[in-house]
Amino acid sequence: MINRLFDFSSALIGLIILSPLFLITSFVIKLSSSGPVFHRGERVGLNGRLFHLYKFRTMTADAATIGPGITAQDDPRVTWVGRLLRRTKIDELPQLINVLKGDMSLVGPRPEDPRYVARYTPKQREVLKFRPGITSAASLAYRREEQILDRLDWEKVYQNEVLPAKLAIDLDYFSRRTLSSDLLLIVRTVFSLFR
Repeated sequence: MINRLFDFSSALIGLIILSPLFLITSFVIKLSSSGPVFHRGERVGLNGRLFHLYKFRTMTADAATIGPGITAQDDPRVTWVGRLLRRTKIDELPQLINVLKGDMSLVGPRPEDPRYVARYTPKQREVLKFRPGITSAASLAYRREEQILDRLDWEKVYQNEVLPAKLAIDLDYFSRRTLSSDLLLIVRTVFSLFR
């Protein structure tokens, strides 16, 4: 209950404070390419429940129909504005709406595409016992994930190397999670934006 109250109040305050940035970002996205301002991606949440994750759209409007659910480095579907939004992580800010709705938490395992969750081992499925979050220990460790996925076989690398490593990091973190460790993780995430 304390975590949910913290998440709700933080998301509400964050959305109010960041509303000018939301307006500017929305305007620039609409000017730079056709399509909606927000991308709504289907993700797997707490206890395997599906929900729509909000992000600022960083790719062409038809990106989902012409390519996979994971973005590799130099993906031609990413717009020039999208590259800036991804580099600064501004594209992630609309997830505060998901936190407000209760789909996500500030700290939790990264919500994954259903296609990849379907391949989880029983041990990896333990991560679904936690509400997904905007940041996590694995998100920090793999902050520059797109740079790792710069090979021709990038989807295979993601499925066989990156995803299992991220799940192991998150399962370890959440097995000993505390409110103070979550607060420290949020602070570390904020500082990582400036590096």
